[in-house]
Amino acid sequence: LYIFSRFGPYLNYFHVLDLLSLFRFWLFLFWPHPIFSSKMAAFDRDAATMRVIEELKRLYKTKILPMEQTYRFDLFNSPYLTDAEFDSKPQVMLLGQYSVGKTTFIRYLLGRDFPGQRIGPEPTTDRFTALIDGPDERIIPGNALAVSHDMPYRGLERFGVAFLNRFEGAQLPSPVLRNITLIDTPGVLSGEKQRVNRGYDFCQVCGWF
Repeated sequence: LYIFSRFGPYLNYFHVLDLLSLFRFWLFLFWPHPIFSSKMAAFDRDAATMRVIEELKRLYKTKILPMEQTYRFDLFNSPYLTDAEFDSKPQVMLLGQYSVGKTTFIRYLLGRDFPGQRIGPEPTTDRFTALIDGPDERIIPGNALAVSHDMPYRGLERFGVAFLNRFEGAQLPSPVLRNITLIDTPGVLSGEKQRVNRGYDFCQVCGWF
Protein backbone atom coordinates (compact mmCIF):
# COMPACT_ATOMS: atom_id res chain seq x y z
CA LEU A 1 0.00 0.00 0.00
CA TYR A 2 2.95 2.31 0.70
CA ILE A 3 4.31 1.68 -2.83
CA PHE A 4 0.95 2.57 -4.39
CA SER A 5 0.55 5.74 -2.29
CA ARG A 6 4.16 6.91 -2.79
CA PHE A 7 4.82 5.98 -6.42
CA GLY A 8 1.29 5.62 -7.83
CA PRO A 9 1.58 8.51 -10.33
CA TYR A 10 4.70 6.93 -11.86
CA LEU A 11 3.31 3.40 -12.30
CA ASN A 12 1.81 2.21 -15.55
CA TYR A 13 -0.69 -0.63 -15.86
CA PHE A 14 1.90 -3.36 -16.32
CA HIS A 15 3.92 -2.17 -13.33
CA VAL A 16 0.76 -2.64 -11.26
CA LEU A 17 0.31 -6.20 -12.55
CA ASP A 18 3.91 -7.01 -11.63
CA LEU A 19 3.41 -5.57 -8.14
CA LEU A 20 0.25 -7.60 -7.60
CA SER A 21 2.12 -10.77 -8.60
CA LEU A 22 4.83 -9.82 -6.10
CA PHE A 23 2.21 -9.27 -3.37
CA ARG A 24 0.87 -12.77 -4.01
CA PHE A 25 4.39 -14.17 -3.70
CA TRP A 26 4.87 -12.43 -0.34
CA LEU A 27 1.50 -13.75 0.81
CA PHE A 28 2.37 -17.36 0.05
CA LEU A 29 5.90 -16.95 1.40
CA PHE A 30 4.33 -16.84 4.87
CA TRP A 31 1.73 -19.50 4.05
CA PRO A 32 2.22 -22.32 6.63
CA HIS A 33 2.49 -25.92 5.48
CA PRO A 34 2.20 -28.94 7.74
CA ILE A 35 5.36 -30.90 8.44
CA PHE A 36 5.08 -34.28 6.76
CA SER A 37 5.23 -37.27 9.06
CA SER A 38 4.41 -40.89 8.39
CA LYS A 39 2.87 -40.96 11.87
CA MET A 40 0.23 -38.36 11.00
CA ALA A 41 -3.10 -40.13 10.68
CA ALA A 42 -4.73 -37.29 8.74
CA PHE A 43 -4.13 -33.86 7.30
CA ASP A 44 -4.35 -32.07 10.65
CA ARG A 45 -3.39 -28.50 11.42
CA ASP A 46 -3.02 -27.08 14.87
CA ALA A 47 -4.86 -24.00 16.09
CA ALA A 48 -1.88 -21.68 15.53
CA THR A 49 -1.53 -22.77 11.90
CA MET A 50 -5.24 -22.29 11.27
CA ARG A 51 -5.08 -18.78 12.74
CA VAL A 52 -2.25 -17.87 10.37
CA ILE A 53 -4.15 -19.22 7.36
CA GLU A 54 -7.32 -17.36 8.33
CA GLU A 55 -5.33 -14.14 8.78
CA LEU A 56 -3.73 -14.56 5.34
CA LYS A 57 -7.20 -15.04 3.84
CA ARG A 58 -8.37 -11.85 5.55
CA LEU A 59 -5.35 -9.87 4.33
CA TYR A 60 -5.86 -11.09 0.77
CA LYS A 61 -9.60 -10.36 0.71
CA THR A 62 -9.36 -6.93 2.34
CA LYS A 63 -6.08 -5.57 0.92
CA ILE A 64 -4.93 -7.39 -2.22
CA LEU A 65 -8.18 -8.61 -3.80
CA PRO A 66 -9.70 -5.10 -4.13
CA MET A 67 -6.60 -3.97 -6.06
CA GLU A 68 -6.74 -7.06 -8.27
CA GLN A 69 -10.39 -6.33 -9.03
CA THR A 70 -9.66 -2.68 -9.78
CA TYR A 71 -6.91 -3.50 -12.25
CA ARG A 72 -8.61 -6.65 -13.64
CA PHE A 73 -5.70 -8.83 -12.63
CA ASP A 74 -7.73 -11.94 -13.50
CA LEU A 75 -7.77 -11.02 -17.20
CA PHE A 76 -4.01 -10.61 -17.55
CA ASN A 77 -2.48 -13.02 -15.06
CA SER A 78 -4.57 -15.57 -13.15
CA PRO A 79 -8.01 -15.83 -11.49
CA TYR A 80 -8.65 -14.44 -8.05
CA LEU A 81 -7.49 -16.74 -5.26
CA THR A 82 -10.08 -18.92 -3.56
CA ASP A 83 -10.23 -20.43 -0.08
CA ALA A 84 -9.33 -23.80 -1.62
CA GLU A 85 -5.94 -22.43 -2.68
CA PHE A 86 -5.18 -21.26 0.85
CA ASP A 87 -6.42 -24.51 2.42
CA SER A 88 -4.77 -26.90 -0.04
CA LYS A 89 -1.99 -29.30 0.89
CA PRO A 90 1.60 -28.69 -0.24
CA GLN A 91 2.23 -29.97 -3.77
CA VAL A 92 5.39 -31.76 -4.89
CA MET A 93 5.98 -31.94 -8.66
CA LEU A 94 8.36 -34.49 -10.20
CA LEU A 95 10.08 -33.17 -13.30
CA GLY A 96 12.67 -34.74 -15.60
CA GLN A 97 13.32 -36.42 -18.93
CA TYR A 98 11.13 -39.31 -20.02
CA SER A 99 11.81 -42.84 -18.77
CA VAL A 100 14.02 -41.76 -15.86
CA GLY A 101 11.67 -43.18 -13.19
CA LYS A 102 9.38 -40.34 -12.08
CA THR A 103 6.24 -42.48 -12.05
CA THR A 104 8.13 -45.44 -10.59
CA PHE A 105 9.39 -43.22 -7.78
CA ILE A 106 5.82 -42.11 -7.00
CA ARG A 107 4.72 -45.75 -6.99
CA TYR A 108 7.54 -46.49 -4.53
CA LEU A 109 6.49 -43.63 -2.25
CA LEU A 110 2.86 -44.77 -2.23
CA GLY A 111 3.79 -48.43 -1.91
CA ARG A 112 1.22 -49.39 -4.55
CA ASP A 113 -0.08 -48.73 -8.05
CA PHE A 114 -2.36 -45.75 -8.67
CA PRO A 115 -5.19 -45.13 -11.18
CA GLY A 116 -3.94 -44.20 -14.65
CA GLN A 117 -0.36 -45.28 -13.91
CA ARG A 118 1.77 -45.69 -17.03
CA ILE A 119 5.26 -47.20 -16.82
CA GLY A 120 7.43 -48.41 -19.72
CA PRO A 121 10.82 -48.07 -21.47
CA GLU A 122 9.49 -45.50 -23.96
CA PRO A 123 7.71 -42.16 -23.17
CA THR A 124 4.51 -43.36 -21.46
CA THR A 125 3.23 -40.59 -19.18
CA ASP A 126 1.74 -38.08 -21.63
CA ARG A 127 -0.12 -35.93 -19.12
CA PHE A 128 0.11 -34.08 -15.84
CA THR A 129 -1.42 -36.15 -13.05
CA ALA A 130 -2.34 -34.82 -9.61
CA LEU A 131 -2.37 -37.66 -7.08
CA ILE A 132 -4.84 -36.83 -4.32
CA ASP A 133 -6.19 -38.65 -1.31
CA GLY A 134 -9.76 -39.94 -1.39
CA PRO A 135 -11.98 -42.77 -0.18
CA ASP A 136 -12.08 -44.60 -3.51
CA GLU A 137 -9.92 -45.11 -6.59
CA ARG A 138 -10.91 -43.10 -9.66
CA ILE A 139 -9.68 -40.82 -12.43
CA ILE A 140 -10.89 -37.20 -12.34
CA PRO A 141 -10.76 -35.33 -15.69
CA GLY A 142 -8.73 -32.14 -15.81
CA ASN A 143 -11.75 -30.04 -16.78
CA ALA A 144 -13.55 -31.17 -13.62
CA LEU A 145 -10.53 -30.36 -11.44
CA ALA A 146 -10.19 -26.89 -12.96
CA VAL A 147 -13.79 -25.89 -12.17
CA SER A 148 -14.03 -27.55 -8.76
CA HIS A 149 -14.32 -25.08 -5.88
CA ASP A 150 -12.69 -27.65 -3.56
CA MET A 151 -9.51 -27.95 -5.65
CA PRO A 152 -6.72 -25.36 -6.12
CA TYR A 153 -6.56 -25.73 -9.92
CA ARG A 154 -8.78 -22.95 -11.26
CA GLY A 155 -5.72 -21.08 -12.51
CA LEU A 156 -5.00 -23.87 -15.02
CA GLU A 157 -7.97 -22.83 -17.16
CA ARG A 158 -5.75 -20.14 -18.67
CA PHE A 159 -3.80 -22.83 -20.58
CA GLY A 160 -6.86 -23.90 -22.55
CA VAL A 161 -8.53 -27.14 -23.55
CA ALA A 162 -5.37 -28.57 -25.12
CA PHE A 163 -3.74 -28.66 -21.69
CA LEU A 164 -6.81 -29.65 -19.67
CA ASN A 165 -7.16 -32.70 -21.93
CA ARG A 166 -3.66 -33.62 -20.78
CA PHE A 167 -4.37 -33.07 -17.10
CA GLU A 168 -6.10 -35.46 -14.72
CA GLY A 169 -6.43 -36.35 -11.08
CA ALA A 170 -5.75 -39.82 -9.70
CA GLN A 171 -7.66 -40.28 -6.46
CA LEU A 172 -6.81 -43.12 -4.10
CA PRO A 173 -6.68 -43.76 -0.34
CA SER A 174 -3.09 -43.26 0.82
CA PRO A 175 -1.45 -42.21 4.12
CA VAL A 176 1.16 -40.27 2.13
CA LEU A 177 -1.42 -38.28 0.18
CA ARG A 178 -3.21 -37.21 3.35
CA ASN A 179 -0.43 -34.68 3.87
CA ILE A 180 0.83 -33.76 0.38
CA THR A 181 -0.30 -33.84 -3.24
CA LEU A 182 2.09 -35.37 -5.79
CA ILE A 183 2.21 -34.13 -9.39
CA ASP A 184 3.44 -36.57 -12.04
CA THR A 185 4.52 -34.96 -15.31
CA PRO A 186 5.28 -35.91 -18.93
CA GLY A 187 8.95 -36.35 -19.74
CA VAL A 188 10.87 -33.26 -20.81
CA LEU A 189 11.45 -33.33 -24.58
CA SER A 190 14.43 -31.90 -26.42
CA GLY A 191 14.55 -28.92 -28.77
CA GLU A 192 11.48 -27.85 -30.73
CA LYS A 193 9.56 -31.00 -29.74
CA GLN A 194 9.02 -29.42 -26.35
CA ARG A 195 7.12 -26.52 -27.89
CA VAL A 196 5.54 -27.97 -31.06
CA ASN A 197 4.45 -31.45 -29.99
CA ARG A 198 2.67 -30.45 -26.78
CA GLY A 199 -0.20 -28.27 -27.96
CA TYR A 200 0.34 -26.09 -24.85
CA ASP A 201 3.22 -24.20 -23.26
CA PHE A 202 4.95 -26.86 -21.16
CA CYS A 203 7.31 -24.41 -19.45
CA GLN A 204 4.53 -22.05 -18.42
CA VAL A 205 2.47 -24.93 -17.01
CA CYS A 206 5.47 -26.11 -14.97
CA GLY A 207 5.98 -22.55 -13.80
CA TRP A 208 2.35 -22.40 -12.62
CA PHE A 209 2.79 -25.52 -10.50
